[in-house]
Amino acid sequence: MLDDFLVRALVAGLGVALVAGPLGCFVVWRRMAYVGDTMAHASLLGVALGLILGLDLGVGVLAVTVTVALLLAALQGQRQIGSDTLLGILAHGALSIGLVAVAFLESVRLDLMAYLFGDVLAVSTGDLLWIWGGGAAVLAGLAAVWRPLLAATVDPDLALAEGAAAPWTRVVFVLLIATTIAIAMKIVGVLLITALLIIPAAAARRSARSPEAMALAASVVGALAVAGGLALSVTADTPSGPSIVVAALALFVGSLALPARG
Repeated sequence: MLDDFLVRALVAGLGVALVAGPLGCFVVWRRMAYVGDTMAHASLLGVALGLILGLDLGVGVLAVTVTVALLLAALQGQRQIGSDTLLGILAHGALSIGLVAVAFLESVRLDLMAYLFGDVLAVSTGDLLWIWGGGAAVLAGLAAVWRPLLAATVDPDLALAEGAAAPWTRVVFVLLIATTIAIAMKIVGVLLITALLIIPAAAARRSARSPEAMALAASVVGALAVAGGLALSVTADTPSGPSIVVAALALFVGSLALPARG
């Protein structure tokens, strides 16, 4: 019989996979991997903010990632700095500020590796409520903007001309990514969150025959990666977050053998 901590870890990982699958499809379609990476790096600053202000760490992470998401959306149209340069500055700047801030918290013992690479085996019942409650909110938000967001992804100019509101759908989308990062941080950590968004979606892309089928397949691949990664972590005593990503990578490599969609 599985131990309670393994059951909680599996339930938490499945909750994240369910959300990351369809959201990651849009990250892949819109080539926004670096945007997700930027917000993920900034989440460590949210941990430091939560500790300094005495807030729940999830709230601190959510506050910082949402702020960075809105900042990215606001700066999207500026031309003084290239978008890739701006993302690099924000990603590494926020991560470094977070690391420095944590270093000054001498009165707080913090397992930095757990935040960088995740510690799903330490998930509590309260964490499960946060993951599944937040995940349900993200999925509801994504369902509400699915059609205009998909239209804006396929042809932004046509979507805008037909009133699909392309600009605001991007803002909603980056806010959903920010919320997902806050939810998933404890599972795979700051440095690996983007991998959980991208790899299952990339694995599902080759054989999916519709956007909806790809979103569903990405969630399934993510769930299999969570189960396989946890099994590897427990049997081989490897870090849980990286093990999940390794399992996802193995599934992606395996997907390359499948026939491409017609």
